[in-house]
Amino acid sequence: MLPPGPRLPAVAQLAWFTRDPIGFLTTCHRRYGAVFTVRFAGFPPEVYVATGDLADQVYRTDQGGGKAGQARRDFLEPLVGVHSVLTLDGDPWWQHRKLLNPPLRARQVAGYHDEITGIAAERIATWPLGRPFTLRERMQEITLDVILRLVFGIRDAERLDRLRVLLQRLMEQGSTMSVAMTPPRLRDRMARVPFTPYARFLRVRSAVDAILFDEIARRRAEPGGTDVLARLLETGMGDQEIRDELVTMLLAGHETTATGLSWAFERLLRTPDVLDRLPDDEPYLDAVVKEVLRLRPVVYEAPRLLDTPLRLGAYEVPAGWYAGPSIPLVHHDPAVFAEPEEFRPERFLDGGPHRSWMPFGGGRRFCVGAQLALLEMRVIIREVLRRLELSVTDQAPETRRLTGVTLSPAKRARVIAQARTPARTT
Repeated sequence: MLPPGPRLPAVAQLAWFTRDPIGFLTTCHRRYGAVFTVRFAGFPPEVYVATGDLADQVYRTDQGGGKAGQARRDFLEPLVGVHSVLTLDGDPWWQHRKLLNPPLRARQVAGYHDEITGIAAERIATWPLGRPFTLRERMQEITLDVILRLVFGIRDAERLDRLRVLLQRLMEQGSTMSVAMTPPRLRDRMARVPFTPYARFLRVRSAVDAILFDEIARRRAEPGGTDVLARLLETGMGDQEIRDELVTMLLAGHETTATGLSWAFERLLRTPDVLDRLPDDEPYLDAVVKEVLRLRPVVYEAPRLLDTPLRLGAYEVPAGWYAGPSIPLVHHDPAVFAEPEEFRPERFLDGGPHRSWMPFGGGRRFCVGAQLALLEMRVIIREVLRRLELSVTDQAPETRRLTGVTLSPAKRARVIAQARTPARTT
């Protein structure tokens, strides 16, 4: 028996999901239960699950029966390429994952603490005081600088400035629904029409690639360094493989981390009792980050494309369909997280995250950059709160808006900043 789902045309389902992703998923969950089918125009049917136990069953297909890389390929390959750990499967994926793991382990990324602190301090010093502005763009500036300096290892000021502009444009255009949701069979046709969003995206991608390939060639000629690129150059990867993994880390460590930070302040500024315990209570700060990512996960799904049928409770999902957890629904399961709508970091102070906590996905495909993202969030939250007093002009919570493949604050975390006097110290 197939899982139930809306009977609306696939085009209407996609439009509803694009306009109100959380409302769409919540309505389906309420009407059809913890396993339901959706259909989006141009793509195979997708079955979402809404509990951690069901998500584990999907993640077990990583051992055989499901392909996470192929599931993402339709959406992400134009941006990250064919050699990305996000789009590879099988032995090629495992070989890349083994090469990426060492420079991104917790012990290694901990060495970036002071540099991230310095980058954050430089950027925070430029923020306007006494007038409203949006945090999401400011956080993107910080996380982009982190990637450029610590992952790409670029120090030349002129090249940094050029790449900042181009990479920001690449992320914005590559993450739009008009690019990410363009069916693969239409992409070649769209590329030949100069003024389509997809054609514009390809032009920006070409400009970015020219700089990245030049940087890779330069670094091959002058080996050395402690950045991630220097370590990848020692692995034997080809230039295209390294380019694809650099852009993958940009996507995973820039856009998503900046959005997570925006949600952190959106929540903190509306829960003063939590804010008062920061920034110098380190275990509590870590719990805040985990609770932000539970309550407001940045990524809404972690799909697999099935190559064999999958049994989920009373239902059987056919081969050729997508299956994956709806991460917001799993994170709001009241059987696991009491009062799931409440922002309560205390739930992560004892025993660490529950297995139903999956902001970085799960199974063998758990995000390789998770430790860097968590470090960035802790360091940047701490620096902001030590230097500034932030407030909001509207106490109403910001709703979630679909921006490419991420769920971001609809008003981009709008705040007012004042200098903190006296400054907080450790």
